[in-house]
Amino acid sequence: MLRSFRVLAPVLLLMGASVPLAAHHSFGVAFDANKPITLKGVVTRIQWQNPHTHVFIDVTDETGKVVNWRLEGYPPNVLERTGWKKDVTIKVGDTITVFGYRARDGSPFAHFREAVLSDGRKLFFGPPPGTGEGAAVAK
Repeated sequence: MLRSFRVLAPVLLLMGASVPLAAHHSFGVAFDANKPITLKGVVTRIQWQNPHTHVFIDVTDETGKVVNWRLEGYPPNVLERTGWKKDVTIKVGDTITVFGYRARDGSPFAHFREAVLSDGRKLFFGPPPGTGEGAAVAK
C-alpha cells in the first residue's frame, strides 16, 4: 500500500496544480482585439477571484432577447489597487456600461476593459489587448 501511495501522490499533486494554470490565459487566446464591444446591462453576479475576476450582466439585444454576458478582467488584488472595492463599487442589480473585446468563439463572453458606473465614474477592469498591462485609472 505504501508503494501505491508513493506512485499515486505525485500524480495527484500534479493534477491538482494544473487546474489553476489551465484557467489562466493570455488575452489573444480567448479574445479578439479587432472585435471591440460596448454593452450596457444589469449586474447579475460577480466572481471576485483569481486568476480573473468575472462580472455577469444581463444585456437586452437588438431583438429584445436578454442575454447574460460573462466579462473577464484583472484579478482582485489589481482591481483593489485601481479603485475597485468588493461589493461596493458595483453590486448585483446595478446598471453598468462596459467596453471590451469579444470572445473569439462569438459566445456572450468578453474581455472587460473599462466600466462606466452609474455615477459616471470610469474605471479599468482589465488591461488593453495584447499587453497584459494597463493604466490604473481611466481618464
